[in-house]
Amino acid sequence: MNSNNNLRSGRPGRRWGLWAAAVLVLAAVLWFGKGLFKGEKPPEFTTAPAERGEVVAKVTATGTLSALVTVQVGSQVSGRIQDLYVDFNSQVKKGQLIAKIDPRLFLAEVEQQQANVMAAQANLTRAKVQAQDARRQARRADELSPRGLISQSERDTAQATADAADASVVSSQAALAQARAALNRAQVNLNYTDIISPTDGVVISRSVDVGQTVAASLQAPVLFTIAQDLRQMQVNTSVAESDVGKLQGGMKANFTVDAYPGERFRGEVRQVRDAATTTQNVVTYDAVLDVTNEELKLKPGMTANVTFVYARREDVLKVPNAALRFRMPGADGQHGNGGPKAAAAPAQAQARPESGARQAPAGTEAGAANGNGERRQRRQRGGEGASSGPRTVYVLREGQAQPVEIKTGISDGSYTEVIEGSLKEGDELITDMPSAEDDKPRSGAPGMRMF
Repeated sequence: MNSNNNLRSGRPGRRWGLWAAAVLVLAAVLWFGKGLFKGEKPPEFTTAPAERGEVVAKVTATGTLSALVTVQVGSQVSGRIQDLYVDFNSQVKKGQLIAKIDPRLFLAEVEQQQANVMAAQANLTRAKVQAQDARRQARRADELSPRGLISQSERDTAQATADAADASVVSSQAALAQARAALNRAQVNLNYTDIISPTDGVVISRSVDVGQTVAASLQAPVLFTIAQDLRQMQVNTSVAESDVGKLQGGMKANFTVDAYPGERFRGEVRQVRDAATTTQNVVTYDAVLDVTNEELKLKPGMTANVTFVYARREDVLKVPNAALRFRMPGADGQHGNGGPKAAAAPAQAQARPESGARQAPAGTEAGAANGNGERRQRRQRGGEGASSGPRTVYVLREGQAQPVEIKTGISDGSYTEVIEGSLKEGDELITDMPSAEDDKPRSGAPGMRMF
């Protein structure tokens, strides 16, 4: 009985001890939690490694395939199409008859002009006979006048008649020449009813059908379009003015077409034409590319996506362009905390301009304009970060961001060559630092990691 009482009296003591331990644990949790909330959250970084590899600087443009020589075959005369001897994709030879216009009206014109020539010849013959008779009369008058057998006026009349007859002969000769010229014109028009191919090639367009009437009163209607030789073609590309200085004659290029998406075709720059084209304030130049088309896969009018490679570097240290764009917040007024060492980094290293030009303060309209202009210039140079001047990147070492100054070379739009600097292969480059309000990266790069 006493033992039971002792047990009952010990339970409240253990219960109070458990409650006291729970209170102590709760107090400790609250204390350390308060300390954690008061402390600054360590920064998180998105990184990508510096690595060795190939950097290919290139210019891209869009163009259109066409034959080297394209001839539009028209009609010199009006009339109804009587026959067509070729169709689309027909191979033709120079001088080959490819169409026929109804020649009946032109034959009738030729016959009429032939009749006019015959009439003119008859008039000339009559004029010559009359002229001979007039000259005889004039000679007889010259013989009779000294004898006093005819008057002087009769002699003068005979001479005038002879002269008029000679002039009539000359007029008849001119009329005969005109008739012959008209006959020749009618014959030429008759010959124009035969539509002849002016070159060897292939018919790529036919614009008429049998029975259709063509009118050539103002300009020659186009009946056929003939490409001279589709085994040799060209691509006319529109290259932006910011990239045209990187191209030169003889440069190799490759392109793709939608018809064969997995196949690359090769060409060579023949010339960069000086004539500029301005469309919506964008200036472009025509770079002409010579292309061999032995298999006849390429067809006129296809859209070509052309890539001109103007520089190539192999086995070089390269950094992602996102690392070149990254700037530590706090030095330029952005939100975020760069950590103790980042805060101590020089402001000029954290916000180094793209070139030697002076920069307007961040947050002002001039600063925004400068930033937009620099980004636009970097895009025009074939990839952001392509610059030969000193640049600053941030390397994550022992959990802290450290600025490293480098000198860059060419860029392929994603990576940029490193020419000089203390950067080493494998260094983790900071490409972004997500903010507390938005944990998503603002920019990315291949191989990035979160720390």
